[in-house]
Amino acid sequence: MPDLKQTLVVPQPHDNLELDEVWSFVRRKKKRAWVWIALSFQSRQVVAMVVGDRSAKTCRRLWERLPEPYRKLTTYTDFWKAYQAIVPPEQHQACKKGSGLTGHMPHMTNAVERFNLTLRQRVGRMVRKTLSFSKSWAMHLLCLRLFVDTYNRYCLTRFPIDDPTPLTT
Repeated sequence: MPDLKQTLVVPQPHDNLELDEVWSFVRRKKKRAWVWIALSFQSRQVVAMVVGDRSAKTCRRLWERLPEPYRKLTTYTDFWKAYQAIVPPEQHQACKKGSGLTGHMPHMTNAVERFNLTLRQRVGRMVRKTLSFSKSWAMHLLCLRLFVDTYNRYCLTRFPIDDPTPLTT
């Protein structure tokens, strides 16, 4: 499977990142697997993703997986303490869900929250009450990665993109 970076475009003008985490499980519900997602607001593409626990260590892994051009963008998150510990303070904007618009720039995490819902609707293993759950970490990660790859390619046709230059050329 190609690297996630191969499905991305360069950061768009006035772009920002939205970070969030959503839980799933492997084998049984007590074995939670937190999926951490970084989403570009303009292109709606998943820029980086990691699976782990809900600690600052996993948040750091997500931040380190961001392609360099995206690390410079303003980043919107919820108030989870791991974000405050990892995202540079000059770039970080914590906000509550559905906090609305300030001027012309979004100050919220609505796009990534919407993606989490799409993920739960389209990937059966991500549904909270389901019979289709992952029995192995390998299959869990593979199913997530396949969905994200398809979703990122779909975003290229669905959302208006000012600069369609691929991130990796």
